[in-house]
Amino acid sequence: MPLYEHVFLTHQDVSNAQVENLTKQYTKIITDAKGKVSRTEYWGLKPLAYKIKKSRKAHFTMLNIDAAPDAVAEMERKMRLSTDVLRFMTIKVDAFETEPSVMMRKNDRDDRRDGRGPRGGGHRGGPRDRDGGGQRPRTPRPQRSDNPPASEA
Repeated sequence: MPLYEHVFLTHQDVSNAQVENLTKQYTKIITDAKGKVSRTEYWGLKPLAYKIKKSRKAHFTMLNIDAAPDAVAEMERKMRLSTDVLRFMTIKVDAFETEPSVMMRKNDRDDRRDGRGPRGGGHRGGPRDRDGGGQRPRTPRPQRSDNPPASEA
């Protein structure tokens, strides 16, 4: 049977328990058609690059599916009918990755950062010395010629 990687996005207002329930529903559709879901990864609630159906965030879930094309088509049909699913994408692959997906590896990398910022140190700002000597002294502004000085008025 062909191998597929399937990612679907669910609405941000849906709870984690409901996302797991949807995943079980779609897994059952595949297994009832004599297919197999070899791996399920929940990537979490992530921001979207642009609004989709008035949502700025979505729950991301990936499934590795080994099933007949008609079983995948039935699962996609059910996803189109569901109001909780914002988008989905199914890709036919030659072989599944044995390692965790890129999204899961990214989460591991973020956990190893030990709370440092995105670039390491906590320094924010321009080129300053430790004593703050990077600032220029202010010079007084020249008086405008079209306005009379305050002492003459």
